[in-house]
Amino acid sequence: MIWVPRDAATGFPPTPHLLEVRDLEKAFVTRTAFRPVRRVVAAEGVSFRVDRGEAVALVGESGSGKSTIARLLLRLDQPDSGEIRLDGVDVLEREPRAASLAYRGRVQMIFQDPFGSLNPVRTVSEHLEPPLRRFGAGGGGLLRERALDLLRTVGLLPAEDFIDRLPFELSGGQRQRVAIARALAVQPDLLVADEPTSMLDVSIRTGVLNLLASLKRDRGLSILLITHDLAAARYLADRILVLYRGRVVEDGPSRALLESPAHPYTRALLASISGIGVAAPGGGRRRSAGEEHAATGCPFAPRCAEVLDACAASDPSSRVIAPGRRVRCHLYPEQDSALFVRRLA
Repeated sequence: MIWVPRDAATGFPPTPHLLEVRDLEKAFVTRTAFRPVRRVVAAEGVSFRVDRGEAVALVGESGSGKSTIARLLLRLDQPDSGEIRLDGVDVLEREPRAASLAYRGRVQMIFQDPFGSLNPVRTVSEHLEPPLRRFGAGGGGLLRERALDLLRTVGLLPAEDFIDRLPFELSGGQRQRVAIARALAVQPDLLVADEPTSMLDVSIRTGVLNLLASLKRDRGLSILLITHDLAAARYLADRILVLYRGRVVEDGPSRALLESPAHPYTRALLASISGIGVAAPGGGRRRSAGEEHAATGCPFAPRCAEVLDACAASDPSSRVIAPGRRVRCHLYPEQDSALFVRRLA
């Protein structure tokens, strides 16, 4: 299938930064008959960018806000405030009520559950042909041929053996490849992958990651990877953003961030991979992601092993600690990269 690059004719003039998110905010309010009203912040001041042909990973534990941010970018949920800019155009201002067909054609999503995201009574061709038809790929035999090309692109070979199968006749990895093919049918610029390998066997996760990496490398496709798997993030992503309670607490190039993590939460995530415990302050227990935090100060302070007096007094701002790296932590005074280097030595 021929990949057609976007140009000014689409109404979105090209810029170096494909996607820019600025101060995105989203909170959910729960009301029940037996509990008081509770406000849960899912995204707070989230800002980042994804350049053309770049893969960026949003990493964090369950409840950190990763999937909510993905749904906001897909316009499945409406943010409370902030900007989502695609090629410099604020899509929330341009399309305040719902995403346009043009936007949905440029930003596509791969969902976590490869079976739940496919209609169980529709064949593979019936999943691939409607988006091809809707976005002007032709009709009749041409549609089927393009659907076969998509299957070849995602490594389902021979494609003719898969085109008329139902989802239950496919393995988990094959279903996820069909979901990727469906997302590619509209030739998007950005692919949002929400935990694309978490429900797959370990033995086939690498194949899906290799497929995403080849799409990024060969077609210049931008990817936003939503994951709790730091190994997958390092393998695929050029940059990593670490989320805690809906806020970016650290971001930087993947290799540098994982080899020399700055924020205590990032270090805790890395320690959890090898089963190394992270002591809570004062020898107390670690709190789970769903527990409340103090109304003032740093939200991570109750779980932090390196808590300072300042952590309880004020919420740290984001500060530059090295070229291309930022952290939201009182351990690193603003613009003191020399201290950062000494701490990591």
